[in-house]
This record gives sequence, structure tokens and C-alpha cells, in this order.
Amino acid sequence: MQKDLKRYIEELRTITMTKNSEKNKFLSIESYNCYLNNGKIITREKLLKNKESGSAVIIYSVTSDNKVILAIEPRVFTKETVGINLPAGYIEKGEYPYYAAKRELQEETGYNSDNIIYLGSYYQDEGVSGAYNYYFLALNARKISEQNLDKDEFIKYILVTQEEVDELLERGLISGINSAFTIEKVKSYLKRR
Repeated sequence: MQKDLKRYIEELRTITMTKNSEKNKFLSIESYNCYLNNGKIITREKLLKNKESGSAVIIYSVTSDNKVILAIEPRVFTKETVGINLPAGYIEKGEYPYYAAKRELQEETGYNSDNIIYLGSYYQDEGVSGAYNYYFLALNARKISEQNLDKDEFIKYILVTQEEVDELLERGLISGINSAFTIEKVKSYLKRR
């Protein structure tokens, strides 16, 4: 794991950034006057992702030989510029979260599972967004295809043991809250089973 992980992190590390003067294509902000029951008015801004809420799925995937699938991808605004996370992605308009989980897992890794369990959901950033994230456990995942990434997606994946997931989490190498939260929820779910 260590050798592949280091190689992927180095390959996907951001070496420089320049500010782009193009108009935002993916993110937009709407401003609202909100009238409260107590008679007060507050102004709030809402962040939209591709004109939608930005709701997403996070998938903790376990292969038939008990390996966990982790995704490594550029996260250019973090200090590391590369993130180690669980496979995840946005829910498309009109798509059910369960089907988004199946689709994202296959697109990002080429793996599929017929045993995907919905574990829960939460707001991602309720102060500025209506994004609602759904987290799943996918059991007996099996490789059925190659990755099918968007033109601006660069994702590598690795298969690790649960102990290695715990180590990466403890060392702060898995630092995104969506993945960290999902990992802890999956561990709690598995203890109750």
C-alpha cells in the first residue's frame, strides 16, 4: 500500500496554481432575504453546484477478499493538494442516492456491488448549502470494468485493509470529513451486526 499511495500522491500533487479569469461554470451563489417567525429579516447566501444543491454520496466499499477501496485525487485547495478518501460523487438531477452510489463507485474505480446498504445521511454545510450527503456500505465489490472518469477527473484507487484505513485516519492522511465520518459510521454499523 505505502509504495502505491506515495506514488499516486506524488503524481496528483499540485505544483502550481494560477487564478483563472473565466466566469464560474460550476459554482454559483444566490442571495435571499429570510423572514423569521419572530419578525426579523436575515440575509443569507446559498451555494449552488452546477445549479443544484450539490448533494452527494460517499461509498465505503469492501471487496470480496475484505479490502477497502480508497480514492486518491487532487484536492487543490487543501495544504496537501491531494486527498485520500472513499469513492464519492454528486447525485445527478432526478437520480436516487442508491443509484448514484452504484454509478459513482463504478465510474471512479470500475468496481460494482449488488449489496449496497444505505446507512444514513447528513447536511454537508447547512450554513450556506442545502447539500445532503448519503453514505453507503458496499459489500462484496468486484471489478467489472475500467474507470470511467470525466475529462477533468484524475482519480487513482488503492485496495487496503481495514487496519490500514484506521492507520491513515489516525495519521491524518484521510482528513476529509465526508470520508472520516462515513468510516466511523461504518465501523459502528459493523459492530452492531
